[in-house]
Amino acid sequence: MSELTKGIIIKGLGGLYDIKLSDGSIVSCKAKGAFRHERITPYAGDNVILKMDDKGVVIEEITDRKNSLIRPPVANLDILFTVIAAAKPSPMLPITDKLISIAEFNKIEPVIIISKCDIDSIEADRIASIYKRSGFTVFVSGIDTDKDELFNFVTKKAIGKISAFAGASGVGKSTVMNALFPKLGLETGDVSRKTERGKHTTRHVELFGLDYLTDNKELSGYVADTPGFSLIDFTRFDFYKKDDLVFTFREFEDYLGTCKYTKCSHTSEDGCKIIEAVKNGNIPIERHQSYVEIYNTLKNKHDWD
Repeated sequence: MSELTKGIIIKGLGGLYDIKLSDGSIVSCKAKGAFRHERITPYAGDNVILKMDDKGVVIEEITDRKNSLIRPPVANLDILFTVIAAAKPSPMLPITDKLISIAEFNKIEPVIIISKCDIDSIEADRIASIYKRSGFTVFVSGIDTDKDELFNFVTKKAIGKISAFAGASGVGKSTVMNALFPKLGLETGDVSRKTERGKHTTRHVELFGLDYLTDNKELSGYVADTPGFSLIDFTRFDFYKKDDLVFTFREFEDYLGTCKYTKCSHTSEDGCKIIEAVKNGNIPIERHQSYVEIYNTLKNKHDWD
């Protein structure tokens, strides 16, 4: 006789998934074979129904997702703590803006953490200004900075939710997480002097209970560590359509519908109020450059790509 029970995927690696059940216990199992034929991939953060019988345990069903990301591969995310380095590697604003844009499209709250400010405080302040002017919550972090403010913010925002830390390889994501939650003891890697790329020290998404991280059993919610990456490929993956893009840049909102041309792409047209706002300094030029880069990629993308 089979029995059905509910749980949440906290880790997936090599086709084996760790599921946390409502009683706090953890079981490891595989997904049923039909998932592979239906091209369904379970993600960390998925709420699932397990089938348990004398043959073992298997993921029988994934309940409805409110969102799911390809990079990082996680489901039902509420907050994305996006880490960008002030130096070593050099700041990669376009990659960060792609990640933010995808989060915005999926109704996930982006929070910006600028790491390694002790290496280049001037650049850290410059980047912070860009994202603060764009309407984001921003934290600047380094070896000598006080972590209490960031810790209090993260733990308060994460209660009852699923949060994730994400960023390009080598930006110091694991270092930031270790500083906030010493119990993690995450492996950290160096950045190549030649390529300025970091090593992929995290190889899978894993959710950690907020009660475990803070030693407070009263706190619910999860914080996820995710693998670093070197690019976000809008050509290969369908994150959203071209017409959705403009709505994922929050600082554009006040200017939409006011341009000279109804079908303004906001990339180069005369009479574009967004371009005018960039020239006037009301929208950071770096953010608009990222928008144009994504727009041109999506414009040249075909359905058969």
